[in-house]
Amino acid sequence: MYTTLTSAKATTGLASLLAMVVIALALNFVAGHAQSATLHNAAHDMRHATGFPCH
Repeated sequence: MYTTLTSAKATTGLASLLAMVVIALALNFVAGHAQSATLHNAAHDMRHATGFPCH
């Protein structure tokens, strides 16, 4: 029973980590590579604050 609980926790932790990476990459792509002037201007200051080069 202990092994089953440990395995379930590891699987849940891995799924959470994978979801976090996917969300982070999606946000980075949208904020970093937006071609729309509105999206670019909205994300511009945050890009500089986090050190993401945009120009």
